[in-house]
Amino acid sequence: MSYTADMRPSGSPQELEQRRYRALALLQQGLSPVEVAQRLGVDRRSVRRWNSAARREGREVLAAQPASGRPPRLSVSQRRLLERTLLRGAEAAGFGTPLWTCPRVATWIEQHFGIRYHVDHVCRLLHGLGFTPQKPTRRAVERDEEAIGQWGKQQWPAIKKKRPA
Repeated sequence: MSYTADMRPSGSPQELEQRRYRALALLQQGLSPVEVAQRLGVDRRSVRRWNSAARREGREVLAAQPASGRPPRLSVSQRRLLERTLLRGAEAAGFGTPLWTCPRVATWIEQHFGIRYHVDHVCRLLHGLGFTPQKPTRRAVERDEEAIGQWGKQQWPAIKKKRPA
């Protein structure tokens, strides 16, 4: 996993805590901070910071801290169900086309969990689950893939060779 300095690493507070404790264990086994960072998919500076903090203040300093701010409205199990549903596709969820839109996701969440999300917030929720906005590929109904392939193999090379120098 790679991320820039201003991004929070992904994972629950408990998962992040376990990652920090795993880093300490690997350091105690004699691995260098760079090797530990590569194994855990974190920045080497984080490994050094965790090690320094643990030496100064004790191992407990690496424990998970309660998250500040409003708690998420969807539970962990609800988020997992949402993610599985999104991966199955919108048609499998009862929509007429395979495209998931923010309004569709908001509708699905309200129908299944009774939780109302504003459409604009659904985008942030999806981003937090690792989904990115996608645009459908626009293709003409009349498009003939076989004819296009043949043209590319037969006619295009002839046209390409005829170009003046």
